[in-house]
Amino acid sequence: MASDPVARKSRTATPNLREADAGQTRDRILNATFRRLVTQGYAALSVREIATDAGVNHALINYHFGSKDQLVIDVLDAMNQRLLARQASMYASGEGFAQKWASARSFYEDDLASGFVRLQAELWAASFSNPELREKFVPRVLAWKKLVLEAVREAINALEAHGNRLPPPFTPDVIACWISEFWLGMEFSDLLGVKEEDMQHLAALDAVQWLLEWLDAQAGKATPPAPRRRSPR
Repeated sequence: MASDPVARKSRTATPNLREADAGQTRDRILNATFRRLVTQGYAALSVREIATDAGVNHALINYHFGSKDQLVIDVLDAMNQRLLARQASMYASGEGFAQKWASARSFYEDDLASGFVRLQAELWAASFSNPELREKFVPRVLAWKKLVLEAVREAINALEAHGNRLPPPFTPDVIACWISEFWLGMEFSDLLGVKEEDMQHLAALDAVQWLLEWLDAQAGKATPPAPRRRSPR
């Protein structure tokens, strides 16, 4: 008997439909987990409540992610992939160093408002007592620090190319460490609502802005627009 072309087409399309449905289910679970993490925190995270928010059977969470820890890491990765790509694109642009710093400051305000900064802080805290989570979380933090180091190396190379050399203690690794550790400290302070430190943070951010404007001038780059200033809360 000749095969039915309609049935054959239906059989061919079924795996694609199933894959699309599985992808949508994963997305609903990831979105529900993100909302729970940034409003209630890791300690209060409940797989059953996530399933209810996502409109799925809680067994599907184990099917797609295997464990709660893997679920929260996948939430972080889903956000990180977009944000690291955004950072890499910004660093690779032809903008001056001061404008890149201004963009980073603007990105931070957006990430603070979206809840992404809270998400990272929750995983930091949970990782202290959860070795399995820590093993998965730390490489994601190091990936961001690597981007910062690459950006600092680019700036130092531009400075040296114009005959300006920093004294030996001020290596790219040291400067990148200052920047990344300051930024992480600022994040925790902001999340805790320590308003007494807002002005100091603003002054520190502006000081780096001034240094980068000077570097742009040394490298012959056009003066960038003024950054969007971070308003004290």
